[in-house]
Amino acid sequence: MEARKTVLVVDDEASVREILAEGLSLFGYETQIAATASAAMELVRSRPIDLVLTDIDMPGETGLDLLRQVREHTRDLDVIMVTGIVDADTAVAAIREGASDYVTKPFNLEEVQIVVQRTIENRRLVRENRAYQEHLEVLVAQRTRQLQDTYENTLQALVTALDFRDNETQGHSYRVVEYAKLVAHALRVGEADLTWVRWGAILHDVGKIGIPDAILLKPGKLTDDEWTVMKQHPEMGYRMLSHIEFLKPALDVVLCHQERWDGTGYPRGLAGEQIPLGARIFAVVDTFDAMTSDRPYRAALTIDRACEEIRAFGGRQFDPVVSAAFLSIEAERWREIRERVHREVMAIEERVRRVLGR
Repeated sequence: MEARKTVLVVDDEASVREILAEGLSLFGYETQIAATASAAMELVRSRPIDLVLTDIDMPGETGLDLLRQVREHTRDLDVIMVTGIVDADTAVAAIREGASDYVTKPFNLEEVQIVVQRTIENRRLVRENRAYQEHLEVLVAQRTRQLQDTYENTLQALVTALDFRDNETQGHSYRVVEYAKLVAHALRVGEADLTWVRWGAILHDVGKIGIPDAILLKPGKLTDDEWTVMKQHPEMGYRMLSHIEFLKPALDVVLCHQERWDGTGYPRGLAGEQIPLGARIFAVVDTFDAMTSDRPYRAALTIDRACEEIRAFGGRQFDPVVSAAFLSIEAERWREIRERVHREVMAIEERVRRVLGR
């Protein structure tokens, strides 16, 4: 059973207060009474009140003053003004200031009941609508997160397949995603943009699917002609994904991750801030991962040595601001990511072997 609503009756005339309070009680409302605006506000602040019914013309602070104080305290408490017939214009002006309705003196108690009931019902509908909207927003947020998780899992599966194809860089995509997130946080990149940086990092090498195995898996140094083919992978990846609407903000990284701050990169020779921020972040972490990973033709550099190289090429190969953000992060953070990703990749490999029965 719904609790009875509480109406606060405010009027400097005791007889009016009593008539209104008794009448509203007969209609099923709890009532509180106050003779002044200040006494009314004490009650509003100290106990649950569902509606205020106040005279406008009171000595000292008027009903309009009380209305303003109630509005400053809360926007969710309705105020009905009581006024003489000759002051109807004042009551209308009060509604413009936030009053919910008004009744005129001499009043009819049944009329008062109708106005009070209508105002309380309107407030109930407002609250129900607000609760529905809030619930809907929660459902939309949950569904959005589920879709993003599905997208990300699908993208990660694609890139995992690419990593397995290119054994030399196994785990690379996992590491650079984590590295890119760390640098983006250091640069105070917002959560929305961080999603595109992360997805771009996941997909950066997807264009290598179009590179022949003879070039992609070649153990030695590539010839000039082979390099020409290899350097097509950013545009290949971009073309592969450009028709997927939800991925478009992430494609800056796919297309531009091989550009250089000084304009000597590829595929378009962009320079400086012509290069999207996500791609500038990725360029640093991609190079760092390459330097700290073993290759058939050289051993991995230490993290400290790789950081020295990043510092040396800031302002040339890399955006100096991004380089500084990267260098502000402790070496232990990079080491922790490498070790964690290695464990995760080993677990994935084991699951794949079990599935393939190897």
